[in-house]
Amino acid sequence: MSRFLSLAAFLTVAGTLFAAAPASATGRPTPVIVDTARGHGNVVSFTFDDGPNPPDTLNLLKVLRKHHVKAVFCLWGDHVREHPEVVRAIAREGHVLCNHSMRHDDMSAWTPEQIRADLEATSALIRQAVPHAKIAYFRAPFGAWGQSPQVAAGLGMQPLGWRFDIEDWVPPGTDVLVQRIRDRITPGAVVLMHDGGGDRSQTVAAVDQIIPELRADCWRLTLPKTRG
Repeated sequence: MSRFLSLAAFLTVAGTLFAAAPASATGRPTPVIVDTARGHGNVVSFTFDDGPNPPDTLNLLKVLRKHHVKAVFCLWGDHVREHPEVVRAIAREGHVLCNHSMRHDDMSAWTPEQIRADLEATSALIRQAVPHAKIAYFRAPFGAWGQSPQVAAGLGMQPLGWRFDIEDWVPPGTDVLVQRIRDRITPGAVVLMHDGGGDRSQTVAAVDQIIPELRADCWRLTLPKTRG
């Protein structure tokens, strides 16, 4: 009888400890916004917002394949509906998918219920294009997070931020974009760039130019951390 009581006490304590453990300790997403690349030292992560956007997204995939780099693609729901074949190409190449909302709205004043409905609809579209796709991250449009980190974590997506943005939404020229990366890069940075929302050919060209340069300077391109 005493053995059964001891076992029951052990299970009670273990259950209490598991319930009290933070989400990161149990492998679940947390509401903490990730802005750091995996690894130590000179590591950097490339992330691309607002696609899919042919032909720029497809050209970017060719560049990343040529340089053997994996990146995160933050997908805009309405664009996913228009170009599901590009989402499939992103997944085929082994890149990581991120939910970037349905219509790129500012969610900062939305209720959790409104946020959840939007994120679920966006994820459903992504999975129509790529059945059973793993959607590892959520990134709030404009960085206007509001209550979205908690909602995203509850839906199994880690909130993904960034350390710096190359400000490519108004194309300033490929050389300018490359110089911005040189000037702003720091160890562990998650970089925000765009493959959608307009003509992103300069961004594609800048990525093609900067990757060999970074590697020559002993930088490693990794994915963002999985948990905050």
